[in-house]
Amino acid sequence: MSREKYNEKDIVAQLKDNSLRAVAFSAIVERYSEQIYRHIRRMVFSHDDANDLVQETFIKAWVNIDKFRGDSKIITWLYRIAINETLTFIGKNSGNTISIDSPEGAVADKLESDLFFNGDKADALFQEAVSRLPAKQRLTFNMKYYEDMKYEEMSTLLDTSVGALKASYHIAVKKIEEFLKENN
Repeated sequence: MSREKYNEKDIVAQLKDNSLRAVAFSAIVERYSEQIYRHIRRMVFSHDDANDLVQETFIKAWVNIDKFRGDSKIITWLYRIAINETLTFIGKNSGNTISIDSPEGAVADKLESDLFFNGDKADALFQEAVSRLPAKQRLTFNMKYYEDMKYEEMSTLLDTSVGALKASYHIAVKKIEEFLKENN
């Protein structure tokens, strides 16, 4: 099913039909995997980790497909799964990572050596600033800055108030600005 022919209502109906479920799910994967990848990649900064988390997201979606009621958009449901998988991954790996303050652990250096990173030093420095944010603050920043998501939609996805999200985004921006001033 090509992107032009994707129809959310048809896909939701097909998900409820066991004989069409696999085809419908394939259309979902085709349509949203790149978007989910970009969202996750901004949180984990590693291509391999992001790919693994995208796979985990779609596996979890497939396993729980009967629980999708169609009350929200499919992408909203996938984002919730991706966010939970990513935050769990970050939480599990936070003690196993190299400090970003150490020279060998600098996010900028890791990004520049990553074959899938095509930015310059300024972009790498910006990504390092973002990486220093606490996970939930980084998530809020990424959703607003990169995906231009409305606070109301973020509120639904993250199950938090619009006011808390606005404050979190504002604080994140200030922290990034301070980091860039100190390291420029």
